Amino acid sequence: MKETEIREPVQKRSIEKKEKIIKYGFDLICEKGYYNTNTAEIAKAAGVSTGIVYSYFKDKHDILLEGLKRYSNSVFYPMIDFTNDIKIDDKNLRSVIEKIILQFIDNHKLSQTAHEEITSMTHSDKDVAVFFHESEIEITNTITDLLLKNNFNPTDLKEKVHVIINLVDDLCHEIIYHKHKEIDYNKMTNIIIDTIINILKPEK
Repeated sequence: MKETEIREPVQKRSIEKKEKIIKYGFDLICEKGYYNTNTAEIAKAAGVSTGIVYSYFKDKHDILLEGLKRYSNSVFYPMIDFTNDIKIDDKNLRSVIEKIILQFIDNHKLSQTAHEEITSMTHSDKDVAVFFHESEIEITNTITDLLLKNNFNPTDLKEKVHVIINLVDDLCHEIIYHKHKEIDYNKMTNIIIDTIINILKPEK
């Protein structure tokens, strides 16, 4: 279908149909993987015809991008929603970090297949790469601002926050996907939390 035939819905019912396609399409991609999902399956899951899907989207790639925009906070960056109006001090820092990690794990909806595919797409797909680059900067800035608001201001704070985000991300992937039997993940989690706390300590 030609790009000029793609239309933006204006009526409430049509808008709801488009949103259902995005939601159920993204859910399927998270469950089965991008390359294992086709538009016919997305249409069936959303309760619409394949023709309706193609009236709003060029292909499943467009659905993936729209899904990333709408649901990335719950799948990839749950700490963005968690940081709203939170208060942090030296006494509750550990518990806040623990809660962020647990929420990240609980909210992670990507299957291992989907995670591997979408991660690999950041190297081969410009649109996906730009999305993740912008999202990483957004979460870095969000948490940096949160820490500044709560009087955490060590040297090179933004850079340290970016390191912390990657530590938490790697820990969660280790727990969710790798599942090494030889590793005690409770101990690893405590090591990561101790490391984050040390990173955020002001230099003497």
